[in-house]
Amino acid sequence: MYAAIEAAVQSTTSVVRNWRIWFILTSLVCAPAASAADPPPDLARRVAARETETAQIESNYTYRQSFSIGELTSLGTMTGEYREIRDIIFSPQHERTERLVGKPSSTLSHLKLTDEDFRDIREVQPFLLTKDQAFLYETTYRGEETVDGIDCFVLRIRPRQILDGQRLFDGMLWVTEQDYSIIRSAGQAVPQIQTTRTENLFPHFTTVRQKLEGGFWFPVVTYADDTLPFRNGPQRIRLTIRYSDYRKFGADSKITYEK
Repeated sequence: MYAAIEAAVQSTTSVVRNWRIWFILTSLVCAPAASAADPPPDLARRVAARETETAQIESNYTYRQSFSIGELTSLGTMTGEYREIRDIIFSPQHERTERLVGKPSSTLSHLKLTDEDFRDIREVQPFLLTKDQAFLYETTYRGEETVDGIDCFVLRIRPRQILDGQRLFDGMLWVTEQDYSIIRSAGQAVPQIQTTRTENLFPHFTTVRQKLEGGFWFPVVTYADDTLPFRNGPQRIRLTIRYSDYRKFGADSKITYEK
């Protein structure tokens, strides 16, 4: 995530984080599951079917997405930040539109947001493994864990291949044993984009979901605290996306917003 601005970033001593560190952080709230049952042989297919249902239900909701990204020193001092709020609206035909709430604010000096960053915010960080996405990925069963008191299957997921222009997810999924809902994901948007002239790097993140109407799990927060290894010096970033104010609407509903 985030292309480096031409001015050199002041070099600081930073701790390089990766998805294994997120695994360690996540394990602080996880414990080995008591169940030792083998997963169903068609686990990935069942997850994709449940995710497709979730996507259909979610498209009947509007919600607010609050996004912030900060650049920090290695000691955690904030040196710049970008903030914006958007209302996400789906039409009766399930077409997504976005409406900015107020004006974005930015004091970033070392980072520049790119089209890929905003695409990841829409598609990768609130990742849904629907049937039309599942064929893009290979999955590996990694065992069972209990997350916040819920018995889960753990899946490792990675792209089979990445075509030009694609933005995909590479990481881990925690899936409830009860109904195959994804309740947590941790990983990275791929690919990293590096050429001889530009760098567009992306952080490791965790997305947490919460159960809403009908037992379906919707994203409520995405967070990341990672150090991006730019050629002109490492840059620590802290990202937060909050998904709130889920409101269901019908085909005849009229949604209005304050100016």
